[in-house]
Amino acid sequence: MLRSLRLASAMLIPVLSLTGAGRCKASDHLDSPTVIADPRADIGDVYAWTSPDHQRLNLVMTIVGHTFSDKLAYVFHVDSGAKFGSTTATTAIVCRFAVTQEADCQVGDADRVRGDASVPGGLQGANHRLRVFAGLRDDPFFNNVRGTRAAYQVAATALRNSAVVDGSGCPNFDSATSRAILDQWRQTDGGPGTNFLKGWTPASIVVSVDLGLVNKGGRLLAVWGATVGPNRQIDREGRPLTGNALLGLLAPDTDSDRLKEDYNAATPDTSAQFIPEIQKALGLYDAFDGHCGNQLLADKKTETSMRYRAMATVLADDRLWVNSASGVCTQLFAVELASLTGRKDLRNDCGGRTLNYDAVNVYRSVLVDGTNTSVDDGVHSDEKVHSAIEFPFLAAP
Repeated sequence: MLRSLRLASAMLIPVLSLTGAGRCKASDHLDSPTVIADPRADIGDVYAWTSPDHQRLNLVMTIVGHTFSDKLAYVFHVDSGAKFGSTTATTAIVCRFAVTQEADCQVGDADRVRGDASVPGGLQGANHRLRVFAGLRDDPFFNNVRGTRAAYQVAATALRNSAVVDGSGCPNFDSATSRAILDQWRQTDGGPGTNFLKGWTPASIVVSVDLGLVNKGGRLLAVWGATVGPNRQIDREGRPLTGNALLGLLAPDTDSDRLKEDYNAATPDTSAQFIPEIQKALGLYDAFDGHCGNQLLADKKTETSMRYRAMATVLADDRLWVNSASGVCTQLFAVELASLTGRKDLRNDCGGRTLNYDAVNVYRSVLVDGTNTSVDDGVHSDEKVHSAIEFPFLAAP
């Protein structure tokens, strides 16, 4: 038990720095040393959703740097299948930049865009099955970083004061501690929650592609983005937060950096190796509401690390799932919740991630108590209005 307590206390140290004000520019902030060294290789966020007529898949990749690199390929991977968790076909949409504004994007041999794609309307491919914008836009990601940091500080204090940690790695916070954690999360320095990322303008790649080019394996699409150098993959992201919020929380900086480098070089097919590490982090999130074992997919019958195995397996895959048969898109995890919990109200939701989802609050709520509304950081929208319909979707900088 003492060892578990020390580990849980150690967990909060890197988490607190994770939510700090240093290099936090998107949901995939504080990444590995390699991408920190070249922000043009650093994926901030990936978004994916269907058009209202469910004829097109819309994709966005924001890059922490303000320009694109002529040494990198920026890749959207779209896997497809008939059921959640299993895909049988894949399509890659690959963009390269010989110079900053000159995009060259291809979707296999089906269509290609070449030229200056920085005008708001972007460029259409020769076969009109691919449309691309590439340039600076307003960052749609919003997050109360200071409130998150304050919430974790409350948890850290409780652990230092000998909160009991069960065999699954979940601290048993009392009701006052839990209430303080959730209250602090909604505030910024004692006032209303504010968006730390206001005004950030990353380089952005926006793609709209015919669904017929990407759904050959079935109606369910699994999307992830990658930056690829001449010799290796440098960064990747699917869902928000997974790569930087669930890896290395118990490790020294050197071990944490190695984990993130390995994770960024991996693919969904090779990500099972990270399940044990993610299980460790899930125990802490499960504790924030004062009840251990009510996280989504948590095994209530066991107090071992296996309690979080099912959820860790889902998160390690780290792909954004989109139901391409629907043109109605309302929330993150819609496909997962419909498939894994039988949520009938979400069966006809495209899921994925639009620019306006309150994705961070949904993500954290799922990890805290299995709902999509329990954690509220007081920030529910970006300062600018983004569109899910009008290309290039992202607001102007």
